[in-house]
Amino acid sequence: MLSLQLVQAQDIITKRTGESVQAKVLEITPGEVKYRRYERPDGPLYTIAKADVLLIQYEDKSEEIFETDGYVPPAEPTQQAAITNYYGKGQMDAENFYQNYKGASTGTLIASLVSPLVGLIPAIACSTTPPKEHNLDYPSHELMQHQDYQSGYKQRSRKIKSKKVWTNWGIALGVNVVLVYMLSQ
Repeated sequence: MLSLQLVQAQDIITKRTGESVQAKVLEITPGEVKYRRYERPDGPLYTIAKADVLLIQYEDKSEEIFETDGYVPPAEPTQQAAITNYYGKGQMDAENFYQNYKGASTGTLIASLVSPLVGLIPAIACSTTPPKEHNLDYPSHELMQHQDYQSGYKQRSRKIKSKKVWTNWGIALGVNVVLVYMLSQ
């Protein structure tokens, strides 16, 4: 039973370079993170310098952020790497956690089923307004304090909302076209 739980456990280590590793974190020491790759739970033990780790998202969705202490990634000697990492993490988290677009997309669908022209009004209104703060469903309040993370999360959430709204408008338009065709036969 214990080995089955280890196989299903998945942590995500995000390195400062932006690379993500699916793993099972086994130990965190003052200078290193020791883990096994998720796809090879009985495989070799890997060790990465703690300074090379941006954050670890554990299987229970809790996160641990590792401060830089002046660390600059070797691939990019500027602060651009840290900015890119937080921004990218924000976008990735929005894909995984943002789901409160359903009211906007369902309202557009219902209005568009009545009439695609009437449905354009909520479609345009909903797709041009950003999601409200209380609808963002972000996983970590601490991460939202980072401007780059917040920017990435909000931008991706807005795109997700817009895509869902216009998809539902298109579905309703298709249903109306099929109904008109069937009634004309």
